[in-house]
Amino acid sequence: MRSPQQMADGGDVLDAVVIGAGWAGLGVSYWLARRGLRHSVLERGRIGETWRTQRWDLFRMNTPNVQTVMPGDCYDGPDPDGALTRDQFVTLLEDFTGRNALPIEPDTAVSELTHENGAYRLTTSHGTRWARNVIVASGSLNCPVRPVWAAALSPALRQIDASGYRSAADLPDGAVLVVGSGQSGTQIAEELADAGRAVFLATSRVGRLPRRYRGRDIMLWLLESGFLDVRREEVIRVAGRIPARGVLGSTRTISLQALSAQGVVLLGRLTGIEDGGSLSLADDLEANVRFADEASENVKRHVDDYISRMGIDAPVAEPDPAETVVMRQPNPTIGSLDLSRSGVTSVVWHGL
Repeated sequence: MRSPQQMADGGDVLDAVVIGAGWAGLGVSYWLARRGLRHSVLERGRIGETWRTQRWDLFRMNTPNVQTVMPGDCYDGPDPDGALTRDQFVTLLEDFTGRNALPIEPDTAVSELTHENGAYRLTTSHGTRWARNVIVASGSLNCPVRPVWAAALSPALRQIDASGYRSAADLPDGAVLVVGSGQSGTQIAEELADAGRAVFLATSRVGRLPRRYRGRDIMLWLLESGFLDVRREEVIRVAGRIPARGVLGSTRTISLQALSAQGVVLLGRLTGIEDGGSLSLADDLEANVRFADEASENVKRHVDDYISRMGIDAPVAEPDPAETVVMRQPNPTIGSLDLSRSGVTSVVWHGL
């Protein structure tokens, strides 16, 4: 085998390899191409594979259309505040790839990455690639995680991960337990409730964002004010870890209290399984709701400060129905949940 330097001399070492042909990977490829750098984008499936296979049927983006654009593009459609569906977003990715003739290698999974003699060696399902630089754009949410004790639950119970959920109609009749009140968990719980299903939601410590504030989509304020420019390492330095993304509904604010008003039964964090098969729950529901409320207030204060500092003529804040509705709590508080007695036939795992 030739050394990486010999291969480079022969033109076989690329300037860069990008792993993943999603939103980030295609954006990186665009700029590499603009710089004239020889590169390839390795994708284990199709363009936007994760968006195709790990999003439910009624999924919508939680960025407004005006922000759901690729590098070099701008939105000029009739609905700047709307939200693309899953399939519309995949079409956007495919169109962008074709217009820019990006070098995508579909159905090429990467199984190993090593650094040898000044170059990177990538072992793929279609052979070996060499590159001076590697950009990993495969995302950080592709591997579902369940507690080890989930295997001890009744085999009659349908268990799926949020990435495997497609629609309420695909689940067996009966109540559904959604575990985790992050982005996907709350949206799935809301969709199930809208479909008339009985829903239990095991909550967790996750922030919340209002969908609109002071006359604009919250994402426009956050981008313009520099809120989104904070680097990930700074967030980790403050929080001690990567915090869960704040819940942001695609078309309206989603709050735990609003879900409860829709009939979703809110629970504390799921902590384990008891003798007899019931699920144990932490006594932290009120704390989780309060944490989400405080996160929303912090974001709004940031926007208020920015508006004041820049002298922007913005409308006054109006009450958000999702944030002012009174929460309905189980009475008495549910400390353990007997799935059979509660009529639960399905569990959707999103997080703990």
